[in-house]
Amino acid sequence: MTTQQLVQQIQHKKSFLCIGLDVDLTKIPQHLLETEDPIFEFNKAIIDATHDLCVAFKPNTAFYEAYGLKGWMSLQKTIKYLNEKHPEIFTIADAKRGDIGNTSTMYAKAFLEDLNFDSITVAPYMGKDSVEPFLAFENKHTIMLALTSNEGAFDFQTKRVEGEELYKTVIKTSLTWKNSQNLMYVVGATKAEYFTEIRKIIPDSFLLVPGVGAQGGSLEEVCKFGMNEQVGLLINASRSIIYASKDKDFAQKAREEAQKMQQEMEAIL
Repeated sequence: MTTQQLVQQIQHKKSFLCIGLDVDLTKIPQHLLETEDPIFEFNKAIIDATHDLCVAFKPNTAFYEAYGLKGWMSLQKTIKYLNEKHPEIFTIADAKRGDIGNTSTMYAKAFLEDLNFDSITVAPYMGKDSVEPFLAFENKHTIMLALTSNEGAFDFQTKRVEGEELYKTVIKTSLTWKNSQNLMYVVGATKAEYFTEIRKIIPDSFLLVPGVGAQGGSLEEVCKFGMNEQVGLLINASRSIIYASKDKDFAQKAREEAQKMQQEMEAIL
């Protein structure tokens, strides 16, 4: 998917919502556990109920890998369902990969070629040769961790190195890499005050923003400091939407929560 196609979806749906499909079998409705593939059945119901309100879905791969082969098969079925039924939806493999070049190449093939996700999240700690293999795929996007929403972000990301915060150095350096036009960046909603500085470095890039909803980030604050002319934001919400109910009405309740966020986004747009 091209960036322009994503922008068109945002304009059409009046939404820049990304829904995280982080499926924990201890939290889904009990009646689904009786089905052959509870994870896929849960995802399918959420997708069917919310696809017109969001522009992206983001399975966190850890929630599938934790269940071994069955979990991986559920992930395969989920991305296949999305690509066949809703090809206009931007898909994100939240895998946070990043390793030496030949290993990164295999990670990239696994998620961008075999599973056919539109994008993948990547950790940049190992530098250029660990990220460029992901950037080599045409019309695919690499979403690089820039400034995350967790408490430990302050351990390294905001430390000053030679007079500049490390996250700024990482972002600036990434712009020198081959095919850097395929980069997007993860910036946590709980760091809203940093968006102004980040936009000075990457005014036109898309930012994937976790932390709105269950983690307490402010949608208004993020949009105030982070939005650009093409919106340039994908606001992720996971638990607040997909676990809005543990009963048989879970999909409808998920839709209601997604609709609240979409309506807020439409008002901002």
